[in-house]
Amino acid sequence: MALRGVLLDFSGTLFRLEPGASPLHSYSTADGEPISPERVVELFALMTIPTGTPAHLPAELHEDWHRRDLDPAVHRAAYEASLGSPDLGLAADVPGKLYDRMLDPESWVPFPDTADVLRGLDEAGIKVAVLSNIPWDLRPTFAAHGIAEHVDEFVLSYAEGLVKPDPKIFELACERLGVEPAEALMIGDSAEADGAATAIGCAFELVKPLPTETRPDSLLRAVRAHGVAV
Repeated sequence: MALRGVLLDFSGTLFRLEPGASPLHSYSTADGEPISPERVVELFALMTIPTGTPAHLPAELHEDWHRRDLDPAVHRAAYEASLGSPDLGLAADVPGKLYDRMLDPESWVPFPDTADVLRGLDEAGIKVAVLSNIPWDLRPTFAAHGIAEHVDEFVLSYAEGLVKPDPKIFELACERLGVEPAEALMIGDSAEADGAATAIGCAFELVKPLPTETRPDSLLRAVRAHGVAV
């Protein structure tokens, strides 16, 4: 069956959290020493793992962790508690600062082929939905990079009350696009969460959540593998 719709994960698939070095943002250890840009990148990598429970999350928050993408307040509390672990050795104000950076559209860097794929799918008449487990609106991030117009639907966990890998969220995305699951391709960085789309009949392509400069064309190859000339 011809491809009529593409469902795309956000973090690790279309964009990566890569704040890099910035004179506007500085962080310190609990001992008052400055944190290097490289260490900041490592901390953000801890904040964007697609599945699993952070090693530093307090035990009493494990249950909350599994519903974090449904509730913005729970999400912030869980992440700040994890980053606030004494094992990480951060100053008391750093977890909140890092979390605020994560909410900033400018902290998210699109993969080199993100714009080309979204634009190409739009030009080919293939509907696109961004399908993400996330507790905030992603539209400003896409708008900041000038590509919001190429997304037909944003299906976000906190707004829908559903999280991947629940089959219902994939069904909802296909319904919003007006396509049958067999006509849709899901692309994501988690075989567990995103790959669950196959349970309703969607095709699936896995991409790796690598640093953006080391993953130039994974999205292009994923859609081309399904006969789309972009």
